[in-house]
Amino acid sequence: MSVTVSASPRKTTGPRATPPGGAHRRRNRAWLRGTAITVVALVFALPIIWMFAAAFKTNVQVTDPSVGLWFSPTLDNFRSVLEAGQILRSMTNSLIVGFLSTLLSAIIAVPAAWAVGRFRMHRAGSLILVARIIPGISLLVPWYYVFAQAGLVGSYTVLVLSHMFVSVPLILWIMISFFEGLPVELEEAARTDGLSAFGAFWRITLPLAAPGTATASLLAFVFSWNNFMFALIFADEHTQTVPVTLFNFISYASTDWGGLMAAATLITLPVLLAAILGQKYLVAGLTSGATKG
Repeated sequence: MSVTVSASPRKTTGPRATPPGGAHRRRNRAWLRGTAITVVALVFALPIIWMFAAAFKTNVQVTDPSVGLWFSPTLDNFRSVLEAGQILRSMTNSLIVGFLSTLLSAIIAVPAAWAVGRFRMHRAGSLILVARIIPGISLLVPWYYVFAQAGLVGSYTVLVLSHMFVSVPLILWIMISFFEGLPVELEEAARTDGLSAFGAFWRITLPLAAPGTATASLLAFVFSWNNFMFALIFADEHTQTVPVTLFNFISYASTDWGGLMAAATLITLPVLLAAILGQKYLVAGLTSGATKG
């Protein structure tokens, strides 16, 4: 006599049940994360908000702790700053120096970064990094002597060259990791098709490196725009840049806080606008070289 055993149908289980308290812990972590992000954002944003608000206050209101963000705004600070004319001239000078120094630095540093990354010339890259480590203030005296003998003090040339001393190593070291993260097989395929090594870089790798180049160039431009020390020593009244112009609002006897904040607001807006417009390239450039392979 045979016995037939029928297998019971296999039960299908639904989604894994959430452990007791799991959803509650996730909500707590999300709340803590949101709170931490909000606190950090406020810490960085409050000085900028205070600067924007102070630009529309009188000097008495700026120095009065009881006056917060609720006050009667005035445009007198902006009117006096713009009527003086120096801030517009300084912004033009900063744009010229920043654009030229960034452009020339990128022309030099981007191919150099590709060569260092592709041909593993890290010793040469380390030597260039020394220029980034050396404090710029230690070079002001010999630079001033050399540039004064050449008759360049007070010109755009000396400002562009001094800013390139920092911008070239900055762009170089950002782009080295970016090029190392790009697949070398693309260049090898291009060389198989008859291109030279530099031709493969120019036609294949450089277009792929556009986000990294934009990121490095934006950071170099921001450095040039904000640099105070080189402009203070090497510029004159005709080539004065915006940080030196801001310094002129501070005197021994008093400080024009309203005018200072209005001028600071005017020179901050171009950098904020550039960062907002280039945000996509900035994020892509900062993250593209994070992983290799």
